[in-house]
Order: sequence, then C-alpha cells, then structure tokens
Amino acid sequence: MHYFNGFSLRGEERFFSEYLVKSDFCAAGFSFGAQQAFEYVLRHQKRIDRLILLSPAFFQTQKKNFLRTQLHYFQADQAAYISQFLKNVSYPSSVDLTDLLHVGSKEELESLLSYRWEKEKVMQLLERGVTIEVFLGEQDRIIDLEAAYAFFKPLGVTYFIKGAGHLLLEKEPGNNC
Repeated sequence: MHYFNGFSLRGEERFFSEYLVKSDFCAAGFSFGAQQAFEYVLRHQKRIDRLILLSPAFFQTQKKNFLRTQLHYFQADQAAYISQFLKNVSYPSSVDLTDLLHVGSKEELESLLSYRWEKEKVMQLLERGVTIEVFLGEQDRIIDLEAAYAFFKPLGVTYFIKGAGHLLLEKEPGNNC
C-alpha cells in the first residue's frame, strides 16, 4: 500500500488499520495526505484498484481570508499553531499526537489549504476502474465536513462515522471533554 501522511504528522496510519487495505494496488492518505494520495493515483498509470481518503482535507469552500489568516497564525507562532492543530485533529478523543509530530512547512500548509478537489479528476479515476472510499468523522473540527460530504457522496463510497473526529476516533469512555 502507498500511504501519505497528514500535515505535520508521521506514523498516524496506525489509527486507521481497520480502514486500510494492505495491497500493492491500494493508495491511502489522511487529510493532507488524502490530497497527495489522490494526485499520486491521478498522475501515475501504475495499477491502483482502491484509493482510500481518510478525512480528506477540504477547504475550497472557505473564503480567501481564511487561507491568509491560517498562514499568518502559522508564521507568527508555529508552536502554538501546531499545538492547537493537533488538539483539533485528535478531537473528540484525547489521543496525544506529539510523538507523531513532524512539523510541516508554510508551503505545505498553503498547498493543503488552497487545494481544490475537482469532480472531473475524480471521474477520471473512476473511469480507470479505481474504487474510491472516503471516510469522514461527524465531529471533525478541521475540514468543512458538510461540503466534503456533499462533494464526495455522489462520487464514491462515503462513510460517515458518528461520534468520530478528524482522526476518525471517538471520545473515550469516561472522557468528558
């Protein structure tokens, strides 16, 4: 399997073992990595039967000042930005992601936030016979969940996981956050 990490993370695929398919003919990515996995499959003519998009980063419905604001906060205090980002990624669980931290660059963040999913590109993959599976968490604090669901639902198998956040984990029992 070809796996692509989320922004500022390395090793988070362990959280997705129940959704991933261990096959040379599968590509998968989480959040920013979902964008990269999609582009990888689109560009390469290697055989890929399944593309798994885990909480695909979806910001194309945001206003232009959203991008500028995010980049400004990242540049002004990178440590604080990443700390809050990791909390939002893990919400509603209390999973600590600091051991998986691999701080991304301003250019990666800009690419992540300005990426545009295009129906025509998705259709190209479907016409090539690629099965696309999308996993979204109901409690996601990172992406525009409603817009992402509306975009992907008619184009592939889309799973909506109740009680889960961006990391597709639910709040642990006894955790009142």
